[in-house]
Amino acid sequence: MTNPPDADVTIDSRGATCPGPLMDLIGRVKTLDPGTTVALRTSERNSTTDVPAWLEKAGHDLVEIDEGDDEWTIYLEVT
Repeated sequence: MTNPPDADVTIDSRGATCPGPLMDLIGRVKTLDPGTTVALRTSERNSTTDVPAWLEKAGHDLVEIDEGDDEWTIYLEVT
């Protein structure tokens, strides 16, 4: 088992329904500098597909998705 990446910023969107976690992420990423690593914590399963799709469109990098008990942490790097 590998250790999760170190995040510069954590967005806790657990409990928010779709598209809440993605909207939280988009709003925050706009304020961050390139190279910032973000951890998005979510309990919304759709985020595991919606967020990577948005990252690809927006040009940011998906680093890793960690799955826990009924929650996920999506790591990304702002570009």
